[in-house]
Amino acid sequence: MKRLARFVIFLLLAVAGLAAAALATFSCQADRRETLPAAAAAPPTGRYVPAADVEMFVQETGPADGPVVLFVHGTGAWSETWRESMSVLAKGGFRAVAIDLPPFGYSRRPDAPRYGKRDQGERIVGLLDALKVRRAILVGHSFGAGPTVEATLLAPERIRALVLVDAALGVRADAAQAQPPSFLLRAFFAIRPLRDSVVAAFLTNPSFTRRLLQAFVDDPARATDERVAVYRRPLAVKGTTRAVGEWLPALLAPSGAAASEDPASYRSLPMPVFVIWGDRDTITPLDQGRHLVDIVPGARLLVMPRVGHIPQIEEPTQFNGLLLKTVTGLKGVP
Repeated sequence: MKRLARFVIFLLLAVAGLAAAALATFSCQADRRETLPAAAAAPPTGRYVPAADVEMFVQETGPADGPVVLFVHGTGAWSETWRESMSVLAKGGFRAVAIDLPPFGYSRRPDAPRYGKRDQGERIVGLLDALKVRRAILVGHSFGAGPTVEATLLAPERIRALVLVDAALGVRADAAQAQPPSFLLRAFFAIRPLRDSVVAAFLTNPSFTRRLLQAFVDDPARATDERVAVYRRPLAVKGTTRAVGEWLPALLAPSGAAASEDPASYRSLPMPVFVIWGDRDTITPLDQGRHLVDIVPGARLLVMPRVGHIPQIEEPTQFNGLLLKTVTGLKGVP
């Protein structure tokens, strides 16, 4: 029995050692891969604009005097993932603006790791100020919908309309505080080498990008080589793994409740609200979209059939046509 116990302990230690060695390898690979300064790696199609406490990378297209539609991406994405939507709206007479919400894409990261939803909302409002945009239509996707709603709540007079796409908002049943993160989760975030090694193995590992993308779409074939290449491009920016590790608590263990998680925040929204959702979304199921429409007076739910969590890349023609029709109908809204 003692021999068996010693063998089991030895086996567990060996497995733990192998796991640690594997994670350390991913961290080393990230250090070798992430070598480019953001400004040097950023595509020439965009520019840096002050946004509260950061310089945000922004891409724009369409007439300068057109109604502004500002796109906010979700986890792991960046402004270029909106390219087709931007082009369609630009042809329709809109000024399409897509941002890189830090720590993703090419935006400069804050000196202190402030990635809460309100922090990000303040950056969106700051960007509108810097661009001298009086009013805009906001389009927020997935986890980016939270900062989009926060910006709307901070400056409702600046928002002509709100379009939420498969929104990961975490709206609670009531205004009670969310449960604090577990001890294990707090311990994981506190051990930075472990946290960053896990991030390097999965979230910022280019070899894993395709599988991550496939997990979010209904049809894995939609994760084409071209799409995967776009998502991979910013992963060469220096410090990406560490920055994503610092952002991770905002996703998994936020400190305090955000206004965008309180159902009461939605009941007094004064602007038109449109909710676009894929009926096969397994990340934020359609019931969440229905609930959102129930708590927003006058909101409209637009369901896309046979689509998962990222409609703009799964069925771009259908999505962009739906979005263009929606925002075109707002041209009379002051």
